[in-house]
Amino acid sequence: MRLINQQLSRRTATVLKFTPFVLLILAYLLGSAARLADNPSDKLLPALSSIAAAVDLMAFTPDRRTGDYLLWTDTVSSLKRLGAGLGISTALALIIGIGIGILPFLRALLVPFVNFISMVPPLALLPILFISMGLGETSKIALIVIGVAPIMIRDLAQTVLALPREQIVKAETLSASSWQIALRIVLPQAMPRLLTSLRLQLGPAFLFLIAAEAISANSGLGYRIFLVRRYLSMDVIFPYVAWITFLAASADFAIDRLRRRMFPWSVTEAEA
Repeated sequence: MRLINQQLSRRTATVLKFTPFVLLILAYLLGSAARLADNPSDKLLPALSSIAAAVDLMAFTPDRRTGDYLLWTDTVSSLKRLGAGLGISTALALIIGIGIGILPFLRALLVPFVNFISMVPPLALLPILFISMGLGETSKIALIVIGVAPIMIRDLAQTVLALPREQIVKAETLSASSWQIALRIVLPQAMPRLLTSLRLQLGPAFLFLIAAEAISANSGLGYRIFLVRRYLSMDVIFPYVAWITFLAASADFAIDRLRRRMFPWSVTEAEA
């Protein structure tokens, strides 16, 4: 039997799913034990007990200066910026992407510009954003939008352009206007791809967020990581990185479930 036709049992699939995570944890524990055996004060790979103590300090112990629970304060600050940036990017992708896909004059006007902007490294614009917009929230949100929106626009426009032309022609024979075609034919088929595109941009969005917070912020997950790095506080950095990963994975899962619930026809046989 060819490997591509192999059918896995549910138990085997579950074991394989968790194997890389178990191996990663095991490798960390072995590396930490080896380093701490040579130097009990080593900070590069702290023991799990040190990490647990740092989590308790950051998440469940009020800060002596502000009285805040730092992990949760940082999380709220970062999620506000991330939510604003992704929300604006999604709205722009929906409007401009569908417009480019169905309107020839808009396609001629905007496609070269969007393609050009999508090639600009967003992090290279960070100093310009800080100079022109200041060091507040606007520049951080703008960085996420600039880094994410052009890619989502291009992706959605290509999805709309790939729709069968016969659907448009049939709608036109029934006297449907351009507005009706956009709402009744294009939008329902473009929405699942928009959600998938949003999922794919979660990683870059977190990257731009953390980069902006590392340079100029007084709270946030990226701010905290770069604040404690000067003290080599890996017992704080590791939990923060794991928490960021958990937030991103949770958002990815939630968006995918939303797509499956709202647009069940978009679920492929492999996903089911």
